[in-house]
Amino acid sequence: MGKLEGKVAIVTGASKGIGASIAKHLAAEGAAVVVNYASSKDAANRVVGEIARKGGRAVAVQADVAKQVEIERLFAETKQVFGRLDILVNNAGMYEFHPLEEVTEENFHRHFNLNVLGLILASKEAVKYFEADGSIVNVSSIDSSLTPANSVVYSASEAAVDAVTRVLAKELGPRKIRVNAINPGMIETEGLHDAGLPDSDFRKQIEAQTPLGRIGQVGDVAPAAVFFASDEAAYISGETLLITGGLR
Repeated sequence: MGKLEGKVAIVTGASKGIGASIAKHLAAEGAAVVVNYASSKDAANRVVGEIARKGGRAVAVQADVAKQVEIERLFAETKQVFGRLDILVNNAGMYEFHPLEEVTEENFHRHFNLNVLGLILASKEAVKYFEADGSIVNVSSIDSSLTPANSVVYSASEAAVDAVTRVLAKELGPRKIRVNAINPGMIETEGLHDAGLPDSDFRKQIEAQTPLGRIGQVGDVAPAAVFFASDEAAYISGETLLITGGLR
């Protein structure tokens, strides 16, 4: 029997990258998983198909988690399909690096609406659905503390996620709801490739500063989400786990 047998999880932004890997790892441990996506329907269906082929249960549900009404629909559909909710993984997010001179109001609001507001609203909605206790896992970034140049908006949004994690751990603890965060370093994802970073000087710089000498893979991150979601972490809340190969 898996660590999460009988549990139901929502993973936001789960059609690709870290989110997809987390969804698959949760399903492998017995959880029924809602694979949320904003626009990548085919990719989300592939994640669902892979879970199903391995004997797991999953459905893909479209919702832009920066919008309250779509968050409400996401959770309502989860309840309708699986009857309950135990785990929320707030993975949906975006990142863009710009020097200060190129920062715009639109750039700021896109980051904070998805990375911060969406996470808060999804957590607010999850609390309505958790039956006895629950686990919220927020996916943040090492950039909240590493604060690289040209990331003023992105790093600020992820620092906000870390603060929200600690606040909600205190606020929701009396209701037996645990809230923790995962802060990955540079992880090889589709987004990393789309940004042209795999062979960049920036990647080489990060690898040179990383004690383990490499960037991460999505499979390096997902087991931590399983751990935080499981009873093995029953007395852990308000924590932020760096998954960075030793980079500080």
